[in-house]
Amino acid sequence: MNASNQNIMKLHSRKHPAAAFTLIEIMVVVIIIGILAVSILPQFMGMKEDAKISAAKSQVAELESALERFYVHLDRYPTPDEGLKVLVDPPANDEDKKWRGPYIKQLRDDPWGHPYQYAFPGTHHPTSFDLWSAGADGKAEIGNW
Repeated sequence: MNASNQNIMKLHSRKHPAAAFTLIEIMVVVIIIGILAVSILPQFMGMKEDAKISAAKSQVAELESALERFYVHLDRYPTPDEGLKVLVDPPANDEDKKWRGPYIKQLRDDPWGHPYQYAFPGTHHPTSFDLWSAGADGKAEIGNW
C-alpha cells in the first residue's frame, strides 16, 4: 500500500467516527432504567390484587342475581346439596319443569382459583342465602353482605 492510500484511510476514519455506544454509556442507561423500575413498579404491584377483589365482587353480584332469578322461577333457593351448579344444570327433582336456566353460562372459580361458597339459609341473611369468596388468603371474605 502506498503512502497516499494510507493518508486517505486516516482522513476517512477521522471524518466518520464509529457509530457505537461505549460500555460506560450502556451501563448508565441500564442503571437509569433500573432506578425507574424500582421507583415505579411498587405503585402497580397492589393494583393486581385490587383488580382481583373488584372482579370477585362483580362475580358475586352476578351469581346473586342468577340466584334471585332461580328463586323467581322455582319459588325457592338452591339447597346446600344442589349448590351453585344448579344455576347451570337443572335440578334432579324438577318435576314441574319450572327451571328456566341456565341462569349463568358457566360456573367459574373466584380470581384466586377457589370455588365460590354458598350457604342456605345464610348466616348474614337468615331468610335467604350467603354467597362469598374467601379471597387470596382464605380468610378475607368478599360476599353479598
